[in-house]
Amino acid sequence: MSSKEKPTLGGTRIKTRKRNIAAPLDPAAFADAVVQIYLDNVGDLELVAKNIESSELNFSRYGDTFFEVVFTGGRTQPGTIKPDEGERHPYSVIECEAKREAILPSVIYIQKILRRKPFLIKNLENVMRRFLQSLELFEENERNKLAIFTALAFSQKLSGLPPETVFQPLLKDNLVGKGLVLLFITDFFKEYLVDNSLEDLIAILKRGKMEENLMDFFPSAKRSAEGFSEHFTKEGLVPLVEYNEKKVFEVKLKDMKSALTTQIAEESDIFEVIETVKQRVKDAKLPDIEVVRILWDVLMDAVQWSGKNQQQNANSALRQVKTWAKLLNSFCTSGKLELELTYKVQMQCYEDAKLMKLFPEIVRSLYDQDVLAEDTILHWFRKGTNPKGRQSFVKALEPFVNWLEEAEEEE
Repeated sequence: MSSKEKPTLGGTRIKTRKRNIAAPLDPAAFADAVVQIYLDNVGDLELVAKNIESSELNFSRYGDTFFEVVFTGGRTQPGTIKPDEGERHPYSVIECEAKREAILPSVIYIQKILRRKPFLIKNLENVMRRFLQSLELFEENERNKLAIFTALAFSQKLSGLPPETVFQPLLKDNLVGKGLVLLFITDFFKEYLVDNSLEDLIAILKRGKMEENLMDFFPSAKRSAEGFSEHFTKEGLVPLVEYNEKKVFEVKLKDMKSALTTQIAEESDIFEVIETVKQRVKDAKLPDIEVVRILWDVLMDAVQWSGKNQQQNANSALRQVKTWAKLLNSFCTSGKLELELTYKVQMQCYEDAKLMKLFPEIVRSLYDQDVLAEDTILHWFRKGTNPKGRQSFVKALEPFVNWLEEAEEEE
């Protein structure tokens, strides 16, 4: 071979690397094709669904665009709800009447599509999230239609619409501040409760992590228990108001119990504890009966109980009563409250096997510390209405009651 000739690899085939050639995106053509299916079938959603199923359109690539056509009648501009260029149809969700009977067919239609094309579930989530975050761009009647659609979707258990997809996008400060979220969620609640119970609604709120955060739907100026009650009472949602009042009450009780538990564990000064409880009762407007119940629960929860030693348990319980008697005394200010405390002791001794035999000793200790009056004990003994363990407790307390009656006769 001449020195001037370049060497070659004889008989060797040089392979060139193939590149993946992606087809260019064309959502406009896809949207026009879907719109044409609606127009060809004059909005008959049964026929539209059949034609969608038999079409060769690329739904996996243009899923978001498909739901834009379903909700608004055509393609929307990126990042907005404004109509983009292209064909449109008049059979969309926001074009129909703001009535459940007009919107329900669209919900059922989407359900059919999702059953046949479950990969579109994520696209439905995407579009709903975008629309809800853009509520201010819709007209008032369009927002109302979206609320009705959402309520019906949950009623029909529409696949691909988990509660967090609806509730979390609504919590944008500007939407909440303008009151748009409150109006939307009110329409949603009212429509959903037509077919479902309050328990069903609460279950959805729990799944959406909103059960204990309903105030977040309110503008800051109206974010109060009074504002909540006033708004939803006016809207005819009294059961929701009652439920929220109960939840608020439970939270207040829980907060007070937590604070009291900390003070008892730290063995704070008893007069400081009394003042703390009084202030919390005043601020939270807690009923006296609930306060008495909480006090007893916290005091007994703080006792270091022994697994088997009955005498040790008795000593621990009586020591706790003696230590915190002034606290109990400060809030058992009437015969009714003293009787409530007696019932509380009865129930705890009935439900906790290790305390079953301690009932008469605890009652005697509460009497000795001037927490329970003689009249209260005699009333419970003669006319007590709680049947839990009553027969055995009455028998166990009988010697002490006899002593009280004898002392009363001597006086």
